[in-house]
Amino acid sequence: MAAGLDFGVLRERDTWKGFGVGVVLFCIIGYSSLSLFGLSSSAYGVSDVVEVSPDFEVESMNRTGIDDAIADDSGMIRLSDLRGSVIVLDFMAVDCANCHYVQEHIDQRIEEWGALEGEYPVVALSVATWYAYEDFDRINSTFGDSDSDKHMSWPVANGGPDSVILDDGTRGDLVEHYFAQAIPLVLVIDHEGYAVAKEGTGTPLDGWSSFDSAIERANEGDAESLRFGIEKPDSSMAGVFLIGLFLGVLVYFSPCAFPVLPSYITYYLNLGMRQDELIEAGKITGSMPRPVEVGLFAALGQLAFFTVVGAIIFGLDGIVDLSGALHDIAVAIAWLLLILGGMMLLGWTSHLLAWVQRALDKYQTDESDERFTPRRNMFLWGIGYSAASVDCTAAAVFPFVAWLTVVGDGAFLSGMLGLILSATILMVTVTALVGTGRQAMLDFLRRSTGVVKATGAWMMMFAGAGLLAYLTQPALVSGILG
Repeated sequence: MAAGLDFGVLRERDTWKGFGVGVVLFCIIGYSSLSLFGLSSSAYGVSDVVEVSPDFEVESMNRTGIDDAIADDSGMIRLSDLRGSVIVLDFMAVDCANCHYVQEHIDQRIEEWGALEGEYPVVALSVATWYAYEDFDRINSTFGDSDSDKHMSWPVANGGPDSVILDDGTRGDLVEHYFAQAIPLVLVIDHEGYAVAKEGTGTPLDGWSSFDSAIERANEGDAESLRFGIEKPDSSMAGVFLIGLFLGVLVYFSPCAFPVLPSYITYYLNLGMRQDELIEAGKITGSMPRPVEVGLFAALGQLAFFTVVGAIIFGLDGIVDLSGALHDIAVAIAWLLLILGGMMLLGWTSHLLAWVQRALDKYQTDESDERFTPRRNMFLWGIGYSAASVDCTAAAVFPFVAWLTVVGDGAFLSGMLGLILSATILMVTVTALVGTGRQAMLDFLRRSTGVVKATGAWMMMFAGAGLLAYLTQPALVSGILG
């Protein structure tokens, strides 16, 4: 034993049973999650209704020999004026770390694209989308300065809330009409103004092969079959909802909270057998809650907790733009999952949110108090259970909720609904099963606690390692997945 860590667990059978279960679950969930995120990414902002990309007018840096190659005399660039060329349209920001991977790719390939011999020349254009947070002077000094390590040798412009030129003569927000809430976002626009390729990351799994292929085909005038419309579809919400469902399962069976579940439910169900005694003593009015009711009140507590968490992060996004920071956050989270998973396997538990339970204890009662409040207690316990769960799963929950806020209101509601729904159904179902099965179900839960705890810890480590590989070694992951 060192620093509170018990290395003896590595000799226990439950630890390696959990390892086996974790491997199977990780393979299933990992593949499904990649598929879901891939579906969401490819579907987000994409419509089967093929329409010309929204026209816009943006202010460039107006550098001689660079921006003025496609800008008018006042330094303005209009998309429709570039018809006849293939446009690599890069939506980005100064502080968007993942965006810089896109720009590195453009920098590496721009000369090659310029040398293509097709009928339609290739032009790159980067447009800043964080105009509410990053002023034009900062954009200019960062990307326009030839001495900057972020200098771009191709046209760079700053967008705005009135950049898009609508058919009725009015103006619209560039981010809204291109659904560029989450950056990086880079499109290929063909010579007639249709989108033919899209990438939403700086490290695509295929190493940019499909994106670059689309550029070459568009240069030759052979990309008509690749055309799609730019639109935010409702269908992407299905993938987000399913991811939320899975995360709710992870939260419910968190190794920080699940071990206390059997004993607490048992306590309350046994109190139900003392209903007459409690009524006679004046401790309660009415009846003790039934098993399903116990689960329902605990589930309402979970609902309250995650509603508050979601509201806080949603409100934070109105103050700080989270889009470009998500890549760096994800890398940090991957390391946390890997390290904390290993520590939890060895018996360490974070008590980061222990203050929540201490606060709740002030409002809970027991049968020794003058007035016993079982329903309120279960509601408060649901809050405390969720807080304890998040002590283990925060590395997954908080980035997921932050990602939802970036994607948009519809995704936020869909993802949170999935998370809350799965946690609620599990809480009600397990409580009801314990109530009906009693001893058999309780014995099963107690026997399973060690395996569940070990499985959760292994899963955290697997998730951390997998996420690190995905974020930092995309070519390796691509090769493994074929």
